[in-house]
Amino acid sequence: MSDYLLGGRTIGSGVTALTLQATSMSGFMFMGGPALAFKQGLWALWYAAGDFGGGLVNLAVLGRNLRRITEALGSLTPIEWLEDRYPHPSIRIAGATISIVFLAAYVFAQFIAAGKAIESISGLPFLYGLLIGAGIIILYTFVGGYLAVAWTDAFQAIVMAVGVNIILVAAILEVGGISALFREIATKDPTYLSIWGKGLEHVGEWGVVAGAVLIYAIGYMGLPHAVVRHLSMDNPDTAKNATIWNVFYNTFFVYQPYMLGLVAIVLLPNLNDPEMAIPRLALSLLPGIVAAVILAALMAAVMSTADSLLIMAGSILARDVIQRFGNDSLTDDQMFVWSRLLVLVIGIIGIIVAAVQPPGIFELVIFAFGGLGTAFLIPNVAGVYWDRANWKGALAGMIGGASTNIVWTSQNLQTTTAIHPFFAGLIASAFLLVTVSLLTKPPTGDAVAIVQRVRRSGTAPSGTAQQSARSLAPEARAIGEYLAADAPTAQPSDTSTIDVQPTDN
Repeated sequence: MSDYLLGGRTIGSGVTALTLQATSMSGFMFMGGPALAFKQGLWALWYAAGDFGGGLVNLAVLGRNLRRITEALGSLTPIEWLEDRYPHPSIRIAGATISIVFLAAYVFAQFIAAGKAIESISGLPFLYGLLIGAGIIILYTFVGGYLAVAWTDAFQAIVMAVGVNIILVAAILEVGGISALFREIATKDPTYLSIWGKGLEHVGEWGVVAGAVLIYAIGYMGLPHAVVRHLSMDNPDTAKNATIWNVFYNTFFVYQPYMLGLVAIVLLPNLNDPEMAIPRLALSLLPGIVAAVILAALMAAVMSTADSLLIMAGSILARDVIQRFGNDSLTDDQMFVWSRLLVLVIGIIGIIVAAVQPPGIFELVIFAFGGLGTAFLIPNVAGVYWDRANWKGALAGMIGGASTNIVWTSQNLQTTTAIHPFFAGLIASAFLLVTVSLLTKPPTGDAVAIVQRVRRSGTAPSGTAQQSARSLAPEARAIGEYLAADAPTAQPSDTSTIDVQPTDN
């Protein structure tokens, strides 16, 4: 099961960095981001600014320590890690429920992007494009597991970066350079070039700006499908080199899609669907074969996120729900069946939802990303660095953060409060976790002691718990603690009195 869910913890720094970025950036970068820039101008770059440093912050804050801690605890999924750190069944129930709901919403956005991409490539109706794109994603996720996802993500990340830079160079040359681009935009509406958005829609709304930056700057630390990248690294030091790869990659990818949205303001002023800005620019500016590369990059962005979301949802159902609360003696083969079953179910539901095209890709991604981030970011970070955090505080933070994000979005409270839904949810989660933890008893049990020991030590105890039946996990962890502590061998005072008798057990 470790091989299927984590690739056997064998993923190196380059693949870790590329799969982290590819799985996090999604079809949003080729459709949602450019659409926002097309509608709001330079305001969209607040999201890009946060995104540029998001992977770096994630790896620096959580990467090394979380990799060591989860190996010591034997955690195979981000939700299992939370229950191991905050030992109570409600953590697993709430975490699994929140994850599956928001991961499914995230998948739906990717399927919509896939349908639109194939429609633009082939001229087929949207529904046919949806069935083709979603079908391919579901198939190789169903068969290959995490290792297939990680390696396809890495190659897709490269295709994405190459493709977006080709179209950007062609587009900038078409408009006559960066200076000419901004002059043309200013003649259409100078507020496009304001940091407050077109028509100064967000003037003075620093709570909205904070949310736009932070959702990607720190939000990755709450995404289960991003956090699992830490668990799968071949060793804790992998995080160091992965940060270098991350910064290098982001330099060539993060800002470019938003810039293309700005170019579309000039070159495609009558564009009916802003989410089609990049496909339309590719088809109008580039030769057919080159345009095909660009659209392949778009599909790579969609697929690299959708497959990770599906494998994460499947692993949560198999290990965090069925095995944890149903049958803890499930074999690996039986867990594969459950995991793949949820992949198939979410895929089918996603196709149905995408077929009726719910809200735009940008809105759907921000909602799902925000829900996951506000639920899990604070419990993840507190679990590693704040020993006083307990299960009651973590539960309050998870539910409070996700609920705030839902209410803020559904009631459109951003317009009345000038606070971004992600920022509001983050504040609520942090406040509830800290307050409830301080008002209730400190955590008890071995989990905090293991976390403390791993933080202090250069190496983590080997992951013994993951190799054992759940019923033997306490004993396995005790052995791991003993070995890690490098305790001296105990010498019995009178070994001659010890009489060991064989037993049937």
